[in-house]
Amino acid sequence: MFLLFSVGPANSQDIFSPSRHDPIPAELEAMYLKGLKYLTTTQSRDGSWTDNQGSQPGVVGLAVMAMMAHGEDPNLGPYADHIKRGLDFILRNSNRDNGYIGSSMYNHGFAALALAEAYGSVDDPRLGPALQKAIDLILNSQRRNPNNAWRYSPESQDADTTVSGAQVVALFAARNAGLAVPDEAVVKALRFFQRCQSADGGIGYMGPDGPNSTRTAIGALSWALAKQKDTQQFKNASAYLAGAGFATGHYPFYHEYYAAQAFFHMSEEAWNEWNARNMKYLATSQRPDGSWEGQHGSTFSTAGALLSLALNYRFLPIYER
Repeated sequence: MFLLFSVGPANSQDIFSPSRHDPIPAELEAMYLKGLKYLTTTQSRDGSWTDNQGSQPGVVGLAVMAMMAHGEDPNLGPYADHIKRGLDFILRNSNRDNGYIGSSMYNHGFAALALAEAYGSVDDPRLGPALQKAIDLILNSQRRNPNNAWRYSPESQDADTTVSGAQVVALFAARNAGLAVPDEAVVKALRFFQRCQSADGGIGYMGPDGPNSTRTAIGALSWALAKQKDTQQFKNASAYLAGAGFATGHYPFYHEYYAAQAFFHMSEEAWNEWNARNMKYLATSQRPDGSWEGQHGSTFSTAGALLSLALNYRFLPIYER
């Protein structure tokens, strides 16, 4: 866990300064609590949600992280039972033999990320072994893939930047949690993103063609987590994102989740501007019940929206700058 710096108004130019002690903006806190209320009141007893995609382990993982990101004690706080219920659902959907979670590597990556973020803070002895198996599966899948990256299944022989991004972030979260992640795996994954980067800095799906802001944010975040923000690849991706401005794309809350983290790593000025616009966008699109609606269902959209706001709290280890 890293030190939390309190955040002032969204247009502040020194939100990263440890000398500031301004509270979280009231409108942000109200919006976040409203979203958490929606997630907790709609969660099923088995830890999942019943809406579109809500029973997918990866979506459950994102919802669990949205709860943890608010900062209460995950073992005793107001969301403890909901967090444990969600983690229990993920663990029940983890293959005991090989650690595969769910039915796609999308699910596996986000679910493994949730396990990594919970490991060490949630009192559950099952988390460590399950996380280790999940990470081993990611690494073994990469070794078998000619692109040194990932796609829909552990056996895939092709790769794309969106599925690969989920695995890369999970690997970094596991490393933060104390698990051994070979440098070679990170280097090879970043080379794949580099091969998918176009001349204008944007990142495509399976190659450099057709770049967009979401995939570019995924690549930029991967370079940032690898502490390679001084590379030309990260700088070019940042320039592409800056040029795109506040673009939400076809899947706005999936984009929000990654764009928030990418802009957070770019610069204080870029983050402040993007964060202010994001808060305004989410305030106007939040529904009366506290949810956000999107193509992948209310649970996914609400979790993605909240996690894009959670950079203001900075409690999750993966949100370290």
